[in-house]
Amino acid sequence: MRDDDGKRLKPGTRLVTAGRHESVAGRGIVNPPVWRASTILYDSVAELRAAGRKPDDGLFYGRRGTPTQWSLADALTGLEPGAEGTLLFPSGVAAISAVLLSLLSPGDELLMVDSAYEPTRAICDGMLRRFGVTTRYYDPMIGGDIAAMIGEKTRLIFLESPGSLTFEVQDVPAICAAAKARGVTTAIDNTWATPLLFPALSHGVDISILACTKYIVGHSDVMMGSVTATPGHYAALRRTAMELGQCVSPDDAYLAARGLRTLGLRLRQHEEGGLAVARWLAEQPQVARVLHPALPGCPGHDLWKRDFSGASGLFGIVLNGGDDAARTALIDGLDLFGIGFSWGGYESLALPVDPAGLRTATTWAAEGPAIRFHIGIEDPDDLIADLSRGLARFESARR
Repeated sequence: MRDDDGKRLKPGTRLVTAGRHESVAGRGIVNPPVWRASTILYDSVAELRAAGRKPDDGLFYGRRGTPTQWSLADALTGLEPGAEGTLLFPSGVAAISAVLLSLLSPGDELLMVDSAYEPTRAICDGMLRRFGVTTRYYDPMIGGDIAAMIGEKTRLIFLESPGSLTFEVQDVPAICAAAKARGVTTAIDNTWATPLLFPALSHGVDISILACTKYIVGHSDVMMGSVTATPGHYAALRRTAMELGQCVSPDDAYLAARGLRTLGLRLRQHEEGGLAVARWLAEQPQVARVLHPALPGCPGHDLWKRDFSGASGLFGIVLNGGDDAARTALIDGLDLFGIGFSWGGYESLALPVDPAGLRTATTWAAEGPAIRFHIGIEDPDDLIADLSRGLARFESARR
């Protein structure tokens, strides 16, 4: 989308305007309405057959979408310059699975980052292994040296930056350059940053995956995933999605589109609060390390400064000594932090995490147990006061 002078609109403007076509919303309506449909009726057999020849050109059958889903997909595509299109899935894991199943066949090899989201590893070590696909895990900090790992059977390199639980920032452009030199496709789980903070396709990635459940929806009430692809990859991904019967409800698409409009504002608040809390934690004697890409000392911090335009509210800490019982005492007594999976909503969360058992290509060594925090949009001073009491409980419990 471009303005009247032919210049590309800024991301914040695209969040507001993308996907709001008059043909979808109707003249004068700001938000595209919810189109609920399974069966689409035709006036004649001839009309039905004509629609079947081009089923993606308009309403055909509910599983292929209605204007509500199309509007959200168009808006997400608009956030990634150079994208051909976006597909919607009922969860982030469903989106990841569809990408892997679309691009890999028996006998192929997948290079998977060792810091990947645990369910992603489960797909690789379970379904893909049963289907005859070999997965090799690589050090998230490998950068351009990944070229030495690319073999004749390598078909896909999967990235996640920052890494799940441990937050290493990868050298995405260098990895993508090595992949392109060998004709290998790249895909990234870009949920932490979203295209607003890291437009992955502009950095050389072929396919960008989001767990829209997190920051796109932003209110902890919808499960959804998306896949945005460059030309040459979109058609195969759409075919796989249709063969798997993957689709999302129009009501969920409406809520996700509603959340998308405020993504820029929310991410700024998450970043501000997250950095305030992370910097405070970094000064506490009970904390050995803060794993936040925007702070010096986090692996890949310089890459974050080079490639990202901001940070989200998700980061981790490593406690200074102690055990699981001491960590539990810290978390259980928190008043303003929920204990639960996912993140990206307006509420803050604290989750005990143990990365060591999830690594095979690298070793995770830590001074103590780890906690992953998501900082919501509460006042950071209140969150810090809550954490201060939590660290006091940890101090008492670890003695």
